[in-house]
Amino acid sequence: MLKFTCCDAVRQFSSHEPAQVLRGITRGYEREGLRVDSGGHLAKTPHPLALGSKLTHPSITTDYAEALLEFITPPSQDPAFPLDYLRDLHRFTAQKLQGEVIWAGSMPCVVGDDKDIAIANYGSSNSAKMKAAYREGLGLRYGRHMQTIAGAHYNWSLPEAFWDALSGCCDAKGSRQDFISDRYFGLIRNFLRYGWLIPYLFGASPAICKSFLQGRSSDLQEMVPGTLFRPYATSLRMSDLGYQNRAQDQLHVSFNSLDEYTQALEAAIRTPDPFYEQLGVRDGDHWKQLNANLLQIENEFYAGIRPKRVAKAHERPALALKKYGVEYVEVRLFDLNPFVDIGIAPEQSTFADMLLMMCLFRESPPITTREQAENEENKSRVVNNGRQPDLNLLVHNREQPFRPIAHALFDDMQPFAEMLDAAYGGSHYAATLTRLRTRIDHPETTPSAQVLAAAIESKGYFKYAMKQSQQHHDSLLAQPLSAEKMAEFEAGVQESLAEHARVEAQPQENFEDYVASYYA
Repeated sequence: MLKFTCCDAVRQFSSHEPAQVLRGITRGYEREGLRVDSGGHLAKTPHPLALGSKLTHPSITTDYAEALLEFITPPSQDPAFPLDYLRDLHRFTAQKLQGEVIWAGSMPCVVGDDKDIAIANYGSSNSAKMKAAYREGLGLRYGRHMQTIAGAHYNWSLPEAFWDALSGCCDAKGSRQDFISDRYFGLIRNFLRYGWLIPYLFGASPAICKSFLQGRSSDLQEMVPGTLFRPYATSLRMSDLGYQNRAQDQLHVSFNSLDEYTQALEAAIRTPDPFYEQLGVRDGDHWKQLNANLLQIENEFYAGIRPKRVAKAHERPALALKKYGVEYVEVRLFDLNPFVDIGIAPEQSTFADMLLMMCLFRESPPITTREQAENEENKSRVVNNGRQPDLNLLVHNREQPFRPIAHALFDDMQPFAEMLDAAYGGSHYAATLTRLRTRIDHPETTPSAQVLAAAIESKGYFKYAMKQSQQHHDSLLAQPLSAEKMAEFEAGVQESLAEHARVEAQPQENFEDYVASYYA
């Protein structure tokens, strides 16, 4: 049974008039996608100049690899805007890719040897060099293959008017920003408890190409030569086969408060790791990694959700959080949906809104070391075997059947579906919740089950994903942008190239001093 942290607040926001403040919720997406050639091989070409500068373009850039595109939507209070804008970015990009397409799935296939994966090159400025050195370090520490995995991140924040109303009825203690940060951290802790719902409902990586393992052993089954899978997996992207981080097993990052969180990250970027020390930081003028510590920078810490604050240029994220408090949260558990041409289905953000609201209002005690292990185990069970008929999860150290737990959480989200429908009008949220609930008792309707069935029908994951990638490309080309929108994007390209040239033309201090100032 759901216990609210402030029952008065829930009642307040459930009525039509006060619910209107929720129309100020701000959302945004980041979507990664690998460029591949017509044969499905990782593109060897540089980031297309026709897409602008990946250093300075606000919406079209690269992530780890030169071939790993990243699309970023501006924050918006219009629930439809992020996906509409993302689709426009994809339509524009499809016109600029010469003989290449964006890989439809999260898990890459034909990427070649690790050393052949080119990391993103941002130019010769100090900021560009630092990005490159950080990526060199990621490849050195975890392998470049792991860094080519793609996903989608959902950025979400509540409006000032909401915090005014909530603090007024919940008897807020301390400063306004402390109250906001505390509530965001309560949301995050609950998300760590219940966020496994996302890979269950939306996970879409139950199979991988054998080549991705690079000769490593695994307990996966063979579907056909070249394709490995787990029969009940939902998101191998989120399993140990995906984001592996040996050194981070040593980290004890607490989400129990802003202070504990930032202190743990500060300690991690200043604590040497013996293995990383052996690898070395520099080879002459070539930087192999930014440092030999547990983390090079705070963003190296992998988590399913992060507290965020827009930092100033050359300002470390942990310092910005500590100084100004939490501004928004970043949900990082979404696989790319290979059935959708932009990789993200509309119901994903609708569901995330309801889940995040439930996590915010639900009581959220500190997470103990025992509970942290339990949360991680539950996530592991869902990503590896989420569709298993007799799956159990751990609840207070006891085995409990998956389906009743999932149904209870959907029951707890119902008030927030109604709350959001009161804010926006209609019944979109309630209808989405009802529709997604059917996936609990019918796992065959989940994206992971459908991907697995399609891969089997296509005689392997590569053939299926390649077919989807080409179809998506053709579909996007068949949706030309308006002349006005095309001119807007072309202008954005030119502005980013001009800004890149300006950055490159500025006098640059010694790079070693530049790095040192970042950590000062």
